[in-house]
Amino acid sequence: MSLDDDYANGAYIKGGDAYYPRWQRQSQAFREAMGPRAQLGLAYGTGPRQAMDLFLPDTAPKGVLVFVHGGYWIEGHRDLWSHLAAGATARGWACALPSYTLAPAAHIRDMTAEIAAAVALAGQRIRGPVVVTGHSAGGHLAARMGCADIAANVVRVVPISPLSDLAPLMQTSMNADLRLDEAECAAESPARLHLRSGTGAHIWVGTQERPAFLWHARLLSERWGCPWTPEAGRHHFDIIDGLSDPMSPLMRACLDGLG
Repeated sequence: MSLDDDYANGAYIKGGDAYYPRWQRQSQAFREAMGPRAQLGLAYGTGPRQAMDLFLPDTAPKGVLVFVHGGYWIEGHRDLWSHLAAGATARGWACALPSYTLAPAAHIRDMTAEIAAAVALAGQRIRGPVVVTGHSAGGHLAARMGCADIAANVVRVVPISPLSDLAPLMQTSMNADLRLDEAECAAESPARLHLRSGTGAHIWVGTQERPAFLWHARLLSERWGCPWTPEAGRHHFDIIDGLSDPMSPLMRACLDGLG
């Protein structure tokens, strides 16, 4: 039985088609407004998508927040979500947004390694705490940066609407590109792995998201014994809006108490 409908988001969001064009406009305007405080296309590897954009605050950064974009590991690019760096930079933090090689050119395990390299570069360029957040498939990759099998100097992960157990994705048409099997699901599902000692975690999800995403979020919080917040009235697309607001509950979950 296909589970495609369980993971269909846009079809269940009123005006869903308008979000991507809006994000493009907002992101372009943000990059232009940041001027020299936008360091674009910093390579963390040799691949064409192994690069990140780094946005700096107007004072010495307190640390760096890394945001990993979603798109079911099949689509998406960092320049679609530049505007989400506004919340971190307004709080005096740098914000790094990496791209990564997508399926079918890469397996999810390869993407995990790429994001770990991007996080390492962000930490090298910016002194202070490193926090990793990400949305949907990016939420999965953000969660992986908190797993004990990854050597990452990360103090906190805040996965947003993460895909925490990959097994259900094997029953979707996406798996023609993802090529997931049981072994990779076991190795790459955060809910089957341990949270690294010394790294905090807080799971975020919208109350109006598809039931599958509520399940993934609750599952990960239970497996890791960490807080989860179902934000009232938010769906899978607007759940990330809080990252652009320095005082939103989501930004407080990411950065409060760290600098």
